[in-house]
Formats: sequence, structure tokens, C-alpha cells
Amino acid sequence: MEYLRIVLDLGVALFAISICGLLVWRQLDYRADRVEMKRLVNLQPTDPIVFSRDLVAGLPEPARRYFCFAISEGTPLLSVAKIEMKGQFGLGTKNSPKYVDICAEQVLAAPHGFVWKMAGRSGLMRISGSDAAGWTRFWIAGFIPVARLGGSPDHMRASFGRYVAEAVFWTPAALLQGEGVVWQEVDENTARVTIRHRGLEQSIDISVGDDGRPHWVAFPRWSDANPEKSYRIQPFGGNLSKFRDFAGFRLPTHIEAGNHFGTDDYFPFYVVDVAEIKFPSALQ
Repeated sequence: MEYLRIVLDLGVALFAISICGLLVWRQLDYRADRVEMKRLVNLQPTDPIVFSRDLVAGLPEPARRYFCFAISEGTPLLSVAKIEMKGQFGLGTKNSPKYVDICAEQVLAAPHGFVWKMAGRSGLMRISGSDAAGWTRFWIAGFIPVARLGGSPDHMRASFGRYVAEAVFWTPAALLQGEGVVWQEVDENTARVTIRHRGLEQSIDISVGDDGRPHWVAFPRWSDANPEKSYRIQPFGGNLSKFRDFAGFRLPTHIEAGNHFGTDDYFPFYVVDVAEIKFPSALQ
């Protein structure tokens, strides 16, 4: 009996140590989120120029329309945004989406990086974590790790595609002419922007209406979202709607996006409504 008591006590102690270790690990993730968000916010221009039509006079006509719709004359060209959203995130497939209700906050600072921090629930299941240029980390019930990805060239390339595409509709000032940004005309209502940054490159197509309102974005994304779980180029994109004004920017607040956009296999696993978009000052 004494031996059994010692074994049980040891088991309880090891269990308690494991739980404490997981909780500490989770707190380290929280800290990494905060540090990276602060770093990105501090990339906000401190003395931005203001928008005028002259700045886009040399761009292809669909791109000019896009910028003149998305940015009001005289708006300071702030390129880092904080975004609050709610919606659904699909953990399954087109035939079985397994949507989870989520709320999330994001710092977007293309082409430098992003952090998307979320919490979700489906029935009794609770999932939380974050996605960033350097990692993907998700937990169940706050202390059981279920995804630990990142640090590889494949992950960086896939992440880059995501956050520069999101810059098209949430931080248009980040995509004005400059080093590493090239605009082309695809057709009379479609512009293509190509962004290059630290060895990464991504092209994004934007469909605009007569008034310049972007209807959808589409791009070839480096992704392993396939049955083979093998990284390769796949179509990705989404539809944009419900535009609102935020500090001189006219931006979509409803996004539906997913893999295989424009094909029969399209699955909009990311469906969100934006509550607020702010353009914080650096050094906050």
C-alpha cells in the first residue's frame, strides 16, 4: 500500500507539473503575440504624406479607380491597422465545413508582417491562438496545444500571400507605388499588384467596379491545403462587401475567402464581419 501511495503521489505531482508547464507555455505565446503586435504598430509612419490623385496618376486605370475609391483626398497615408472582427472559421472541408464561431483582433503591417489573434467555440470545444508571419499556434481549452507550425520557408511564403492580400482591402496605403510594389492592368476592370519583400514575392488581382469599389481579390497562393498536405501553388481569394469609412479609408467589413477561389472546389473557410479598424500611432 505504501508503494501504491508513493506511485499515486508521484503521478499527481507529475500531472500538476505538466499542467503548470503547459500554462507557462501558453503565457509565453501570449507574450510573443504582444511583442510582435507592438513591433508592427511601431512601423506606422510618424509623419505620413496625404493622399491626392496626383500620387496615382501614373498607375493603370483600374488601379487609379481603386485607390480613389479606397482613400479620400487628403487622408494621411497610414499603413498599419488594428482590426477587430467576428465571424466563422471552417476547420473542415467544403462538404463538411465544421465552422467555429470566432472573435479576433489583428495587427496588419504589410509587407512586414501581421498577427491574427483569435478565440473560437463550437459547442463545448474552445479553441484559441494566433497566426503570424513567423508562426501558427492554436490551443484547445487554453492549455492543450493542437498546432505548432512556423519558421520554415514554406510557412513564410504562405503567410506572405495572406497578409499582402489583406492589405489590398484593409491597408491600401501600404500598396501605393514604392520600392517592391508594381502595378499592372489585367483588363479594364482588373488590376494586378506585385509585392516583393526580403526575397518573397506575391501577385494579387483586384476586380473593381466602375466607381473603383473592389469586388474580389484572387491570387496564386503557396499552400498545403490539399489532400496530400503538400505545398504547391493553388488559387485563393475572396469576395468583399459592406464598405464603411475609417479615418479617410473606405474599406470592406464583410469578407468571405478560401482555397480554390474561382473553381468548383472553392471553400470559404474564412467568413468575417469587421467591427472596427483603427490606424494606431507608433510608439503606443
